[in-house]
This record gives sequence, structure tokens and C-alpha cells, in this order.
Amino acid sequence: MTVHRTFPKSPLAALTDARLVRPFSYIDGKWRGAPDGAAIAVTNPADGEWLGEVAALSAADATEAVDAADRAFATWSETLPQERARLLRRWQALMLEHQEDLALLMTLEQGKPLSEARGEIAYAADFIEFYAEETRRPNIEGVTSHLPDAEVELWREPMGVAALITPWNFPSAMLTRKAAAALAAGCTILAHPSAETPFSALALAELAERAGFPPGVFNVVTGAAPTIVEPWTQDPRVRVLSFTGSTEVGRLLYRQCAGSVKSLIMELGGHAPVIVFKGADLDQAVTETIKAKFATTGQDCLGANRIFVERAIYDAFVEKFTAATQALSMAKGLDDADLGPLMNEKAVQKQEAHVADALAKGAVLKCGGRRRDDLGPLFYAPTVLADVPDNADILHEETFGPVAAILPFDTEEEVVAKANATEYGLVAYVHSQDPRRIYRVSRKLQFGMVAVNRTKVTGAPIPFGGMKQSGLGREGARQGLEAFTEIKYVCRDWG
Repeated sequence: MTVHRTFPKSPLAALTDARLVRPFSYIDGKWRGAPDGAAIAVTNPADGEWLGEVAALSAADATEAVDAADRAFATWSETLPQERARLLRRWQALMLEHQEDLALLMTLEQGKPLSEARGEIAYAADFIEFYAEETRRPNIEGVTSHLPDAEVELWREPMGVAALITPWNFPSAMLTRKAAAALAAGCTILAHPSAETPFSALALAELAERAGFPPGVFNVVTGAAPTIVEPWTQDPRVRVLSFTGSTEVGRLLYRQCAGSVKSLIMELGGHAPVIVFKGADLDQAVTETIKAKFATTGQDCLGANRIFVERAIYDAFVEKFTAATQALSMAKGLDDADLGPLMNEKAVQKQEAHVADALAKGAVLKCGGRRRDDLGPLFYAPTVLADVPDNADILHEETFGPVAAILPFDTEEEVVAKANATEYGLVAYVHSQDPRRIYRVSRKLQFGMVAVNRTKVTGAPIPFGGMKQSGLGREGARQGLEAFTEIKYVCRDWG
């Protein structure tokens, strides 16, 4: 019998519901640790304080999870859509019921401000509600026959076992966006959360168990990513793999999955441009660009990485944007400031490297550009770099932090070409009041999503995803469910 361990000295003890803190993996309806007791420590990025540990399972354990999901698929795929919807709705209700605990847990392990964590829990729950409603939608589709005396139908059927690999920056929303769609489609799931933020995923597994999902349908396996994920990429019973993370890791998974020809859903890196044309509402453009740059302390694939401003309004924009950046507050997540810590030392070093490189090549530092050692080793001050030259690393590499790079442009053709000059193509932001220009630029930008005069565009009803090396497929919307299904064509002759 596995005994639930508690962490009396951990800040996680502040949760109202102690059983949301789970140090074990969840496989086949059972909580289990590593047979050899191996564990991974989890700390608070705001201060390095120990939060607890989670089981570090083996490759053999990962394969056992596939066994469980494969067994459960036979029944789950035949479960009536309304029953799958009922369980999803119950899971969503439990998430909202425990929203404060889930937000506190996320802030402690991820570092984001508490208000952002609350918003993420609500956002994550929206995906479950949306896919509970979509569960009944994939009906048989009739097609006009091209053959005499033949009846033609297209059936959408669940693919099978789905492996879901989720990142540390949105540990709840990225899991529900994938899991709710897969479960609604009739797939069983294997989830592997980031080792830096595993407690959020395990808390969702606890609530899924309370909601009543049958054993083997919902599995969460913790441990070192190569140890857990590689067996899944090789196993032919895992028919689809959904990954959110860096383009570099996405390429690796792409190669690993080739041998078993899996279906892949990948949301990879981004290098989002912001384009501000003269005639735009300047104050609105500044406000929205602050959101696009500094949400989640810049640790967001949708984060603004390159800010292009038409020369006629360039100086005014830089002045207003710098003032707005200097007004941002920074503190530990529980203090609920505008910005929190970065996730790890490597992330801080990347900010330092990008700033040093840009300054050495002629950029102008308007504010920030240093660590906030008074707050902790992983805090980096919100930073504005102006007049950033085209050869600066920050204009070609994803920064994933609170450093804003601004540069002027002169013509529409010039800025579109520069915006598109990247291997990434996730999202672009455009600010203009000219409808013809908005149409032209939106058509020319090589990005999967274009936000015009606003920042917030994502949500359960929209197909989230990018072009080029920013990913494959779409998550959210009807397309997100269809990604976990295959089309079967049936042609009947009644004789």
C-alpha cells in the first residue's frame, strides 16, 4: 500500500486541500512512487525554497503506463460521448472549486504572480468545458457517392493512446488544452509534465480521479524527460504525440517518432514581431505591447521579441514604452506584482547575454539591464533596448524573458520582410488604424496567428498554432479535437 507523504515544512502545506499535493505518479488509477525511491526535488524559483519532491520513474514504468492506457482505450473509445462529456464537466467543476489552491500551488512552483496563476486556472478550465461540449460533435459524415449503387461515409475515430508533453511556463493550461481534446475524442492519455513544475499536473490528475475517470484513461508519469518520453516515442501503441516546448526539442522528438510514424501536434518556439505604424493609437499600442512583452515575465512563446516602430513615431513610442516599463513592479509571485522571477539560472544568463551583445553592437539601454539581486538570484529587471541593430542576437533568437528590443522602420515592405525573416511563425502583433494596411500586412505575415490592435487572442474556441518551425497542427477549437482522430472511409454496397 502506498502511503501519501506530506510536506509539513513546505509552503505547499498552506493549501486548503492537502491531497492536491501529490509526490507520486498516477498510472492505471493508482498513485505510485519509483521502486528504488528515486525522486526529483522541486523548488520555488522566487527564493530557492524546497517545496517537495516527485517520483522519478524509470523507462520500464513509462512502458507500464502505455500498457495501462492501451488496455483502457478499448473501453474508453467505446464510451458514449455524453458519458465522456459528463466526466469532463465534473473535472472542470472540481478545478474551479479548487481554483485558489491550484493557483497558489502554481505560483509556488512556477513563480508567476498569483493573479496570473488564477487567470491560468480559469483559462485551463475553459478548455475542459469547451471539449466537453465538443465531445458529441464528431459525427459520421455522408458523402455523395462517386460509384453506382454505393453508399459512402466518413467516420472520425480516436487514434488511440496519446502522449502529452507539457512545459513549465503554463503547467495547467497546456495540460488541459491537450488532455481535454484527447479525452473528448476517445483517446487515453499519458502526460509527462516538466520536472520543474510537476505538482500542477499531479493536482489535475488528483481531480481527474475524483471526477471518476476510469483507471488507465488518465495517466501522469514524472521523471527525467529522456527516460520517460523516449519509450513513448518508440512504442507503436502510442499513436499520437502532442508537445509544447522549444523548437530544438521538437526536432528531436520529430526524429524519434519517425520510426513508428506517429501523428504529431507540436507548439514550438516563437519570435513574435510587434509592428506599430504611424497613425496607430500610440497609447493603446504601448499598453498592448507591454502586455505582449512582459506577461509571465516574458516567458511565453507568444511574447513580443522584436518591436518595430515606424520612424515618424519612434521616439515618442520609445519614451512612453520605457516609462511604462519602469512603472512595472517586480516581486515574488505571492506578492502579486506585475513580474516575478525567471524559471532558472540559464534563463537569467540568456537575458544577460542578449543585452550584452546588443549593447556591444550599438543598442541603447533605456532601463533595466541588470539582475535584481535585492529580490533574489533569478530576478532580472524589465529592460528596454532601443536602436537595436539588425545583427543583434536578440533579433534572431527567442529571448524568453523581460527584455524588450525596439528598432525603427521606414516602409511597410521593409518591416514585413524583417518580421518574416525568421524560422519561427507563431504570432505577430500589428497596430494600425488603416483597414487596407491591416488587411495587406495580415495577409503577408508568415505567422499562424495575427493580433491587430490587441494582445489577447487565444482561447478554447480558436485554433492555436504556428507556421514554419513554430509547430505542426493546431490546438484548441474543433481542429484541436480532430487532431486526435483519424478518418475512416467506408464504402458500402447493399447488394
